[in-house]
Amino acid sequence: MKKFLYLFLVLILTLFIGIKVNSYFKSIETKINLLASSVVNETNSLNTVKSSDENTFQNLNFQKPDFVEVAKRTIDNVVHVKNSTNISNDFSLEDLIFGRRQQRPLIGTGSGVIISPDGYIITNLHVVKNADKIEITTNSNQTFDAELVGSDDQNDIALLKINSNEVLSYATFGDSDSTQIGEWVLAVGNPFNLNSTVTAGIISAKSRNLDPSGRTTQSYIQTDAAVNPGNSGGALVNTKGELIGINTAIQSQTGSYIGYSFAVPSNIARKVIEDIMEFGVVQYGFLGVTGSSLNSSISKKLGTKDTKGFYINSVEEGSGANIAGIKSGDIIKQVDGININKFSDLKGYLNSKRPNDIVKIKLKINSKEKLVSVKLNKNERIQFYLIGILKNISKDELIKSNASSGVKISEFNNNYKKYWEDYGIKVGNIIKSINGNKIHTILDVEKILKSRKYHDPINIEIINDNNITERFNFR
Repeated sequence: MKKFLYLFLVLILTLFIGIKVNSYFKSIETKINLLASSVVNETNSLNTVKSSDENTFQNLNFQKPDFVEVAKRTIDNVVHVKNSTNISNDFSLEDLIFGRRQQRPLIGTGSGVIISPDGYIITNLHVVKNADKIEITTNSNQTFDAELVGSDDQNDIALLKINSNEVLSYATFGDSDSTQIGEWVLAVGNPFNLNSTVTAGIISAKSRNLDPSGRTTQSYIQTDAAVNPGNSGGALVNTKGELIGINTAIQSQTGSYIGYSFAVPSNIARKVIEDIMEFGVVQYGFLGVTGSSLNSSISKKLGTKDTKGFYINSVEEGSGANIAGIKSGDIIKQVDGININKFSDLKGYLNSKRPNDIVKIKLKINSKEKLVSVKLNKNERIQFYLIGILKNISKDELIKSNASSGVKISEFNNNYKKYWEDYGIKVGNIIKSINGNKIHTILDVEKILKSRKYHDPINIEIINDNNITERFNFR
């Protein structure tokens, strides 16, 4: 009996251990199955991602632009521009005796873009500057004489007009602000007098400033599409065939293309020609701030952590920025949603705006962001290299100086400051006339500066603090 009971207990214990062992191995099996399922799911997920990436890559390959179609839509819009300037040869003794004066034509060439069916053409000012005759040749080898309608030195843009009995193929403007780095572009022009040349590349950078001195305002689109002498004034187009820039400059030690070329953005070019057609002159919206682009070294000096943006040093009284409450020390981060990382970003965008336009500016003020609306003013100042910055003057200031018209000296050019101070001329004194022309506004100064040749003398009349008119002659 005892032996039976012993065997029974051993059997019960064996069954219990067997159940526990079986349960343990089933648990292990379940975990292994779950782990295997997880590995399979992750593998499938990775395969799905890989497949998705491959599809995206294939789509990118599939969506490569058709340069053939873009070129077909663009090539007839671009023309060859030839300018002729008659320059006099040196006199010979025979010429002096017989009163003859020989002249020889100086020929220059470039490109232009037809922008209307009735024959308006945009090109670079340097392509046609000082030309006595301008000749246009279309892609169909038709030749026309062109008239210079107007120009803008600041952006190197000129507007021409030809008369044709036919409706001309013309380019449509694209939005240069919406272009992106890495975007495909075509450059169309006439390099080295080779008509109808098309080159391809990408947008390498935006808002490029080629003037390290900062004396001029530049905000170019940079591209690696091959541009050479003769391409100036030609078209930079996107994959839709839209005009997004006017090819203007190359940066090269040899004078030929080495991978860097630059175009005036279409939004600026379009605004310039619209102003010329409507007003006869280009009108710029004036924000009314001065300052500097931020970078690590400048930010350290100014005590700010921001290394991108435009730091405001001063705000002009009565300007749109002043009225909107913008102050010294504020940092401009965006204008109308356009990121402002440096001065050329800011000035490039403002160059596409006019007086009375309203822009929305995102500011960084003491680590907090603020959005303000600013109404741009009309530009009331001009840089006159012999003096400095000249500004329009109020009626009260004219009466105080016993003057009927003029503009005032707002700031001296550092190179000439000592010269003027030695003669007792101060900031606030009034420029009465230049080269015998009475001055009413800065527009009069601008016209005189544009029309004079480099070696022409300059005569300036200035009313000093004692209301005495002083005359200065420069040769």
